Amino acid sequence: MTPPDTIEKTVHVVDDDASLLRGVARLLRSHGYVVKTYSSAAEFLSSGIPSGPASLLLDLNMPGMTGLELQQVIADYQSRLAIVFISGQGDIPATVKAMKAGAVDFLVKPFEGKVLVAAIEAALSRSITAHALDGSLQRDWALFATLSPRERQVCLLFAQGLLNKQIAGELGTTERTIKAQRASVMRKLTANSVPDVVRLIERLRDGGRLPS
Repeated sequence: MTPPDTIEKTVHVVDDDASLLRGVARLLRSHGYVVKTYSSAAEFLSSGIPSGPASLLLDLNMPGMTGLELQQVIADYQSRLAIVFISGQGDIPATVKAMKAGAVDFLVKPFEGKVLVAAIEAALSRSITAHALDGSLQRDWALFATLSPRERQVCLLFAQGLLNKQIAGELGTTERTIKAQRASVMRKLTANSVPDVVRLIERLRDGGRLPS
């Protein structure tokens, strides 16, 4: 994982208020952020949804596509972009909906600079963590994919705590064969112990790569 202090701290700001865009961009750049501004959700989407760690400062109420609608589009892409909503009015139902959909924070205009920076820092931290977890999951899956179909069966069974003899009975083969296949599984997964394999399988299940 790349250390957080070496990752480009990018903030995307979407708001139809040109003066707010200028003010927020100036403030965030003074704190070392890379800032990209957009006057509408459509303009933001036309530039492509970011693939790396980043935060999005998003206006709730905009002409055309609203902030909540853009949030849904981003979720459909399974992006790890972390969103902080801003709005000129205390819209409680919209706030609840946004937070339930995964928003990091919701700020009501006008907001203090230090409050904004704190919210952006929290959003970036969440995005960086999510990307790191995604990377770990990809590595786990790449290792699991090296197993043959039979080795996958053996792996899942001994990860459940079954002994070689029990696995052999379950799969209709010999204990000696299972012992050899189990050793192959450990080698391919670069695992030093059974708990290492159990944790890898649990991570794949939690990440939706294997059925629960």
